[in-house]
Amino acid sequence: MTEERMRVLEMLSAGKLTADEADRLLDAIGGSAGVATATKVKAPKYLRVIVDAIDEDNHKPVHINIRVPVLLLRAGVRLASFIPHGAQLKVNDELRKQGMDFDITQIKPENLNEIIDHLGDLQIDIDQPDDVKVRIFAE
Repeated sequence: MTEERMRVLEMLSAGKLTADEADRLLDAIGGSAGVATATKVKAPKYLRVIVDAIDEDNHKPVHINIRVPVLLLRAGVRLASFIPHGAQLKVNDELRKQGMDFDITQIKPENLNEIIDHLGDLQIDIDQPDDVKVRIFAE
């Protein structure tokens, strides 16, 4: 380990640098010192849902583009942990009445982290026979 890298790590442990600042400095040092750095896969920041369809009433094209920040998903899971157990059961019952067999008591922050880590690999394309195309992907 070079002296520069050691100093950056010491500054990080002393709280003088944020983890992001230390990461950028280490990348810069690694490149100038000739140290091979692994290619980082950036965690996705957004979950995107794109729908292209034809409106049945007026036969005009419809384009829906939804971009949900991953941080919002994380916050929602954390907030769900504050819902009392009895209320969670009622939410599950209502979801089932709407045709969604989903158990919100099983959503845990650590589960969401694992899902988010794999979002970069996710892409779902659905082609419907009635000119409906749905794409779900992470970016």
